[in-house]
Parts: sequence; C-alpha cells; structure tokens
Amino acid sequence: MGFRVSILLLFLLVTFLSSSPQAFSEEESSLPELSLRLSSSFSKSLSNLQKEINYTFKGVGLLRRAMTHSSYSEENNKALSVLGESVIETSVALQSLRRDVDISAKDLNLAITEASKVEGSCNAEGIRLGLQNIVRVASNTNATSPSVVCGAFRALFGAIAIDAGSSDEAGEVYGKIRAGVGRAVTV
Repeated sequence: MGFRVSILLLFLLVTFLSSSPQAFSEEESSLPELSLRLSSSFSKSLSNLQKEINYTFKGVGLLRRAMTHSSYSEENNKALSVLGESVIETSVALQSLRRDVDISAKDLNLAITEASKVEGSCNAEGIRLGLQNIVRVASNTNATSPSVVCGAFRALFGAIAIDAGSSDEAGEVYGKIRAGVGRAVTV
C-alpha cells in the first residue's frame, strides 16, 4: 500500500511540475534536470536575446519576468513595462536634445510619442528583436499583438534599468537598438 501511495504522489508531483514551469526558475529549482528540460527553449531564447541587445543580465530572473505577459503568470512584465516606457521616453528626449538643443517642445513631444506608440516604433523594434517569439503568453493570447510585443519591449528596458541599477545604462542599450545595432533574433 505504501508503495502505491509513493508512486501516486510522485506522479502528482511530476504532473504539477510539468503543468506549471513558471513556478520554478532554473536558479531556484531543487530538481535542475527537470527545470532545465521545462524551460530550455525559453532559456535559450533569453540567452540569444541578451547577445542580441549586447547586455548580460546579472539576474536573469528580471529578463524572464520582462518576457512574461500577464496572461501567462501573476509574476509578469506589467510594472517593468511602465518603468521601461519612462526609460525609452527619457532616452528619446536626451538623444533628440543632443542632436538639436533648439528643438521645439512640440517636435520633442512628437518624437517621444512616436517612440512610445504601441502600434509605432515600440512594436516595430520589438518585432525586429523577435520578442513575439520569446514572450510567454497564455494559449489564448496572441504573442504577435502589438500591445504584447510593445509591452515586452518596454519591460526589457525596465528590467535592464533594475538589473544595472541605472536607467542611464538601460537608455544606452535602447539607443543602440534604436540605431539598428544588432540583428533580428532567430528563435
């Protein structure tokens, strides 16, 4: 009888672990083989993304969260996206003013608005990085939706700002990506 109960408990544990991979990160799992198998493709995508943006996270958990939509998990990229939007707007303002300190307030606001538009360059840059292939979403959520891609793109820079302890560094990474440094990520 004890053997059957043990087998049943083991079966339930394996079933639970395989149905909720987001509950265990590679760093924290006491079952490293299982954790690596469950998230190896996602981990590989995160590694490729770090190479693509030329920034290596000290804590990859921030990048994991940045690439997790709210439809997928309660631990998601919403707050990072808010911070990232501010990083992007500040970076665009600084770059615009460095190029032309006499830029009109109207033109500066237009440049900031264009960079922040969900259906504008935010989505386009996210697609260029291949974020639609990386971001984790629920099965009924479209990962190619501009709001999903843009949210992940913004969250990326929020995560960099926290990881680096500096919104300036995140802004520099954004500036390089915006300038076309790097190629589209292949997943």
